Amino acid sequence: MGMELIIQIIAGLIGGNAAGAGMKGLSLGTAGNSVAGAVGGGLGGLLMGMLGGDAGAAAGAVANLDFAAIIQSVAGGGIGGAVLTAILGMVKKALVK
Repeated sequence: MGMELIIQIIAGLIGGNAAGAGMKGLSLGTAGNSVAGAVGGGLGGLLMGMLGGDAGAAAGAVANLDFAAIIQSVAGGGIGGAVLTAILGMVKKALVK
């Protein structure tokens, strides 16, 4: 597991829990927000890597403490975690009705 993926998953955990806390009606609970955030963080980080260029280059940059690549990993992970948590919260809310 690469360092960038670990950063993305941690950022996703934080993003998922922040989304759950900010949107009480869409919260999946702490465990649900964490899992959705982690998965969304990994996926969001991958998408950011694809959109931002070569993911392998980003991985090497994180290993060399390239702050731009670290920020890209944190942003992609956090946003991905928050978005997936919100989407799953909306789906859960729609199914409960």
